[in-house]
Amino acid sequence: MEKRHLGNSDLHITPIGIGAWAIGGGGWEFSWGPQDDNESIAAIHAGLDAGINWLDTAAAYGLGHSEEVVARALKGRSNHPYVFTKCELVWDKHGQLIRSLKKDSIRREIEGSLRRLNLDVVDLYQIHWPVPDEDIEEGWTELARLKEEGKVRYIGVSNFSVEQMKRALKIAPITSLQPPYSMLARKVETEILPFARQNNIGVIAYSPMASGMLTGTMTRERIEQFSADDWRRRNPNFREPLLSRNLRVVETLREIGSRHGRNPGEVAIAWTLLNPAVTGAIVGVRNAAQVKGIIGAGTFRLNPEEAYAIEEVLKQEVAA
Repeated sequence: MEKRHLGNSDLHITPIGIGAWAIGGGGWEFSWGPQDDNESIAAIHAGLDAGINWLDTAAAYGLGHSEEVVARALKGRSNHPYVFTKCELVWDKHGQLIRSLKKDSIRREIEGSLRRLNLDVVDLYQIHWPVPDEDIEEGWTELARLKEEGKVRYIGVSNFSVEQMKRALKIAPITSLQPPYSMLARKVETEILPFARQNNIGVIAYSPMASGMLTGTMTRERIEQFSADDWRRRNPNFREPLLSRNLRVVETLREIGSRHGRNPGEVAIAWTLLNPAVTGAIVGVRNAAQVKGIIGAGTFRLNPEEAYAIEEVLKQEVAA
C-alpha cells in the first residue's frame, strides 16, 4: 500500500487508517451501541496485518475506553502503527461530556491519554472540536507547548473552519486537519480543503462512508435494529427523506464497484481520496470481517469516467 506525506510532519501514512470511534462501546452520548472488545482487537490486528500504518482515536470515545482497547491491541505488536488521538471533550463523574480548551484541562487530558494508551508520546494530538471558540488560542498554545516538551510529535485540528485555522496558525503550524468528508457531506470542498492544501496542512477525512450508510450493507431493517444508544438514530442520513436518496446512491457505487470486484464502501472511500487535498481517510471497523470489506480502498482508484458518473448521480439526487 502506498504511503502519503502528512502535512509538515515526517509521517508517511497509508491512504486509509483505522478509526476507533465505535470500539469505544456503548453507554455514552455518541455511542454506536455495545461492542465486543475482543472483536475490536481482532479488527485492529487485521488492519495492521493488511498494511495499514495508523489509527485514530479520541479520549472521549467510550469515555476513555477506546484508548484502552487500542493499547491492548497494540501490546506486543512488532508493526506498531502511528497513534493519533484528540482532546477537548472531557466528561464528568456522571459520564456527561464537557467541552474545554483550557490549558490545565488539556494538560490533564494528555496525561490521561498517554496512560490509557500505554505510550510515552502520541504521534499526532488534535483538538477535537473548536469549542469554546473563545478558548482556541489558549488550547492551541498548550498543544504547541506539549509538542515542545516531547509529549506529542505533531499537533492538528479537527472540525475547524478556515478562520479558526488562521487564528491557530498565528501561534504554531498545523500539521493536520480532520474534517467530515464524504459524497454525502461536501461542505468542506469550497473553502476548507483548498485552504488546507495551500497551507501544507494534511487532511485525514473522517466518515468517508457516511457512518456506514455507504458501505452497501445498510438496509432499512438494519437501521431499525440499531441499539437504543446508537447515535445514528439521530442522524438525518438514516431517516427519510434522505434515507431513500442515500440508498439509491449506494446502488450506483455498487454498480461501479462490481466492475472491479470492489464493494460500495470501497468506492465511497476511493471517491474521498480523489480530492487532492486529502492525505488519508479514517475508516471505522468493529470486527475483522469489516476490514476485509474496506482494505481494497487502500489501492483502488476511480477512473475519470467513474468519478464523473458518481458526480452526475449526486447532482441528480440532490436536485430531486
